[in-house]
Amino acid sequence: MSAVNNTNFNFAVFLLIRIPGQEDVNLWISVPFCLMYVLSIVGNSVILFITKTDPILHEPMYIFLSMLAVTDLGLSISTISTTLGIFLFNSREINRDACFAQLFFIHLFECIESSVLLLMAFDRFIAIRDPLRYASILTLPRIGKMGLVCVLRGVTVMLPFPILLQQFQYCRSNVLSHCYCINQDVMKMACSDIRISSIYGLSVALLTEGLDLLLIFLSYVMILKTVLSITSQAEGLRALNTCVFHLCAVLLFYTPMIGLSLLHRLGEGSSLLFQILLGYISLLVPPLINPLVYSMKSKHLRARILRMFVK
Repeated sequence: MSAVNNTNFNFAVFLLIRIPGQEDVNLWISVPFCLMYVLSIVGNSVILFITKTDPILHEPMYIFLSMLAVTDLGLSISTISTTLGIFLFNSREINRDACFAQLFFIHLFECIESSVLLLMAFDRFIAIRDPLRYASILTLPRIGKMGLVCVLRGVTVMLPFPILLQQFQYCRSNVLSHCYCINQDVMKMACSDIRISSIYGLSVALLTEGLDLLLIFLSYVMILKTVLSITSQAEGLRALNTCVFHLCAVLLFYTPMIGLSLLHRLGEGSSLLFQILLGYISLLVPPLINPLVYSMKSKHLRARILRMFVK
């Protein structure tokens, strides 16, 4: 399980962790996890299929929803092998290269999802501020370019993570704090100088998710300012109602992610069980809830889903 390198133990594999104290009921714990993954993958796939096949849904709001569904699918697929492997087959070991690859894709899809949520906030601002020019501003080619920029930004800023981690010696421990690999967790296992990697990780978090969250907040300040200038109270409430479900998606995504990041950097004495549960919530709940939330919002989308399953 380890190889000697320059008198230091350099672990060839990492060990993933299960829920402490629940080892005897792993099979039962796997049932809700399997159900969550199935619902998440099916729900997001159905939204993608309906949005693609229904011409009525070829509008900016639903295209951004499709982009969100793609990133949620990516997050679910990135963690499904290790999460279910540890509960169904007690497979705790993960190769170092596989671990680095997994953390790259997890952080990549998190970065892309943060960008998509920002684009959805911009979409709501344009729809409320300038509804007559909404379709002319958010054209399909322009939305495609926005999506490409989101992907390129994610790849550019996340690719150095596995490259930096590959240079470190790992001799302190090889037991991770989750059932999947993330940069903050793996970095703590290194006995090398990790200051550059730590500074880079914090800078990336502030300049991607942190900046996106700030811009989302500013966009809602401008939306609120626009709504308050509307003379009709009913029209103002109707405009705000279109933002409720996006706000839910933002809270579902950012709250556990920020909490987990703070725990890894500042919470040395925090409960391991709480840290593990927060890790599950940050990666499993948004892909599961987002399709349900947006299906409830759109009557046409909800009707198409019902028609798809109920003849």
